[in-house]
Amino acid sequence: MRAIVEAARQPNYPCEVVCVVSNRPNAAGLEYAQSQNIAAQAIDHKKYQGREEFDSAIDDYLQTKNLDIIVCAGFMRIMTPALIKPWEGRMINIHPSLLPLYRGLHTHERAITAGDKEGGCTVHFVTTELDDGPIIAQARVPILKDDTAETLADRVLIEEHKLYPLALAKVALAKNI
Repeated sequence: MRAIVEAARQPNYPCEVVCVVSNRPNAAGLEYAQSQNIAAQAIDHKKYQGREEFDSAIDDYLQTKNLDIIVCAGFMRIMTPALIKPWEGRMINIHPSLLPLYRGLHTHERAITAGDKEGGCTVHFVTTELDDGPIIAQARVPILKDDTAETLADRVLIEEHKLYPLALAKVALAKNI
């Protein structure tokens, strides 16, 4: 999220960050957003009966903001169609693997265990299938012989911070936002 906020400060960047939403009231991203004069809203998933009710509450809030694109960053919840469908084709996510490989969790461990030569990250459109939407952009990093999941994750995160703002700009320009 911070990488996108920083990119959006650049004069020629085609997007602005309008709001930040988190399901965790104590999320550091909310405090950061407020410090940057960006609307920040906590919508605590624990206050809702289930995923669909929670996702509908998030959608209700987002609909009030007149947004063009939703950018998921650090939102570690599986979303239901109640949140995905209204934003179809306008919601993007970053995933720490070279999709279609290693959807879901523990991506770096799985890549190392499989003996892959490289890992990386993927920016993709969010669909109702987990980590299965159309790919927008990818960045690759070599998997070194002494890598652990943590060391690989650290190197992939550096690439995520570069790739995500570029991919968002690409989507915004393609959609003429």
